[in-house]
Amino acid sequence: MELEALRFSSGEEATLGLLLDITGSASEFLCFTLEDQYREGKVAGETRIPAGRYEITLRTVGGKHAKYGARYPDMHKGMLWVRNVPNFEYILIHVGNDDDDTEGCLLVGDTAVQNITGRGMIGGSGNAYQRIYPLIADRLAAGEQVFITYTDQG
Repeated sequence: MELEALRFSSGEEATLGLLLDITGSASEFLCFTLEDQYREGKVAGETRIPAGRYEITLRTVGGKHAKYGARYPDMHKGMLWVRNVPNFEYILIHVGNDDDDTEGCLLVGDTAVQNITGRGMIGGSGNAYQRIYPLIADRLAAGEQVFITYTDQG
């Protein structure tokens, strides 16, 4: 499976994007995304990851894994973990609404509010997560490889 996090708007507080399934011949929109802002140099917990292609695996340890196991007991197999990001650790795909909910991770949502004159945010995060998580986690659990490419457009 091939995913793309297409970043279309980089603001002072957050970066907005689209999560696309690009596995087939046509891209399929999955949801909106939100990350921390771009910074020339990394600031811990306040910087989005570099553009590039990364593998996603399941992380089955840690506090978020336990929390999501309790919150989504019927579907949770492990956290969606973006691996081998230079100078970053434990980058996850999870729920949240604004830059206060992420420390470099990719948040998913069904709606987006612009980050040009405001901070930017996403809404409907829980619904988006419940929709996209099984699409990705079930493939990983079946032994398939999943990759995500972060692309900067704005």
